[in-house]
Amino acid sequence: MALLQGTQLGPYEVIAPIGAGGMGEVYRARDTRLRREVAIKVLPAERMADEERRRRFLQEARSASALSHPNIVTIHEIETVEGVDFIVMEYVAGQTLDAVIPKQGMPWSEALRVAIPIADALAAAHEKGIVHRDRKPANVALTGGGVVKVLDFGLAKLLWQDVEDTGETQTTLSAARTGAGAIAGTAAYMSPEQATGGKLDARTDIFSFGALLYEMVTGRKAFAGKTVSDTLQAVVRDQPPAPRERVPAIPEALERVILLCLRKEPDRRFQHMSDVKVQLLEVKEAAESRSVAVAPPAAGRRRWLRRAAWGAAAIGPALS
Repeated sequence: MALLQGTQLGPYEVIAPIGAGGMGEVYRARDTRLRREVAIKVLPAERMADEERRRRFLQEARSASALSHPNIVTIHEIETVEGVDFIVMEYVAGQTLDAVIPKQGMPWSEALRVAIPIADALAAAHEKGIVHRDRKPANVALTGGGVVKVLDFGLAKLLWQDVEDTGETQTTLSAARTGAGAIAGTAAYMSPEQATGGKLDARTDIFSFGALLYEMVTGRKAFAGKTVSDTLQAVVRDQPPAPRERVPAIPEALERVILLCLRKEPDRRFQHMSDVKVQLLEVKEAAESRSVAVAPPAAGRRRWLRRAAWGAAAIGPALS
């Protein structure tokens, strides 16, 4: 149900739509009590109809609302007004990362500038026992001032139910074959255990982060196929070309971090997101200590920044 400008949801007045996706419709709104702009995500009624599922989801969202980190979009409230469930979030002005990654990839130093805060945000969430489950470029926002914001913590459970929660034996991969999965937008960033319906922990975010960083520095998805099922098969079985095969200028140390994140077996990946962050900082500091220009040549940097800024619009947390 699309909301019109001026619609009231309790104290929130809808200003304009921002976007829509598998996890609901997102609007820019005004909190008439505090006189501030917020983003509200109206949750799909069909996904909230089952009371037990709704209870579990709201519990997860409330846990995510306790996260306090400069690189995580804040969840202000979870509300229900006249049967409409919605989440009130911090309003972010900028662009999502998927809109600014060039076809040839970002300069690797710029990729590090963005990736390190993402890693820090994920590490902070993992310390609180919260796994993102849907780490992809569309869930990272870059503000006009260059601040990185990770979106939609605690919301991914709405898209699918865990095997351990439901007792079901159908896997995500088999669901994709039958066309049942609402996963087309995220298949390329799933971990192998997520693609096959396995038990998930923080290491699934580490794999997805590796796929995200791979795309940032190469401009290409690590895993892709003609169909969702093909993509999931690639996630489970295929090894992507090494990043330096596509972009030779990428430091070997950065390539090693990416490939270690992308190990198929969870036990062979980084075990903690904080370790990934430390390794990325080491790559950055090693480059600086060798007097290598971490920033790209001025002209190249200006071109990338112009691309990142071009068409920038106010956005809120939205899933594609």
